[in-house]
Amino acid sequence: MKIYLKTYGCVANQSDSEAMAGLLKEEGYNLVNSENEADFVVINTCSVKNASQSKELQYIRDTVKNKKVIVGGCLTKTIDIRKHIPEVTAVFDTNSINKLPNIIENPHDEFSDKKEPNRLNIPIVRNKKNIGIIPISQGCLSGCSFCATKLSRKHLFSYRIGDIKRALEKSVDGGCKLIYLTSQDNGCYGFDIKTSLVELLNELITVKGNYKIRVGMMNPWHAKRILDDLVEIYKNENIMKFLHIPVQSGSEKVLKHMLRIHTVENFKEIVFKFREEFPNITISTDLIVGYPTETEQDFQETLDLIKETKPEVLNISMFSSRPGTRASKLKQLSSEIIKDRSRRLTELYKEIKKKEIKL
Repeated sequence: MKIYLKTYGCVANQSDSEAMAGLLKEEGYNLVNSENEADFVVINTCSVKNASQSKELQYIRDTVKNKKVIVGGCLTKTIDIRKHIPEVTAVFDTNSINKLPNIIENPHDEFSDKKEPNRLNIPIVRNKKNIGIIPISQGCLSGCSFCATKLSRKHLFSYRIGDIKRALEKSVDGGCKLIYLTSQDNGCYGFDIKTSLVELLNELITVKGNYKIRVGMMNPWHAKRILDDLVEIYKNENIMKFLHIPVQSGSEKVLKHMLRIHTVENFKEIVFKFREEFPNITISTDLIVGYPTETEQDFQETLDLIKETKPEVLNISMFSSRPGTRASKLKQLSSEIIKDRSRRLTELYKEIKKKEIKL
């Protein structure tokens, strides 16, 4: 039987798809490169933005006309897929990846509130041969008002350091030169099993080989708790000098409404400490423009923060009201205001990048 696997979303979703592909290959399914060749199309969805949801639903509608379609990923717990597209063959969630072969063999919907503890033992098919994507946990400890991913991934479930280390060894032995450590929030790794990201990294760097570890996104309030030790471990040559730390707004007021816990000063402290130790580090951050409570003054504070911190990578998202989140109950700003603020922030970022290139 021929299966085409379509993936939307973040690095964690890509990791899930590599596990799906590995399971299917082990069970004897033939993985193909297009919908036209396939008997089944498995779609791994993302729930972060309205624009992504619209794109995904349209793809599903178009595909079910000619193929059997199975829908998985974060979107399956954010909205009722069958309510939108009753014709889908089956639906499953992020806690049911191990059951995908059975879902294909005997089509049925599969949902679970229990994390799969053996996720790192699943065989994988890498999307890129030289990049190893290793999930270190599922879920998070946050309750951000705008986040739909929490509805799907739920509470933090950290994988054991030994299992992660074995996954790293396997990746390096398999020729991977770049290792992505991914999760919904790397900063809170281990808090549920009495360990930490720093302890994990200290163990991982003992693995011999020619590779670099890129530590994925961590929220500022967790990063601050381990800041000194984190800076110290980053001095190791196997750790890529890359820090993804989403601030989301430069306004203290908006951060409180977002239930972000951290302050703008927390973010700046982390950025400046890393820059002091690693002048050539790449700082990446995320910003949401047009949050319902954001005033023009709040937005100006965001502009000021970017002028001051000058991140090398800036991911700008226009606020997107997601079903089931607290922010979805708030009165939304007009699309004109949101688009204008996105444009102005983008222009500022481009100006900063131009000056960096000239230097």
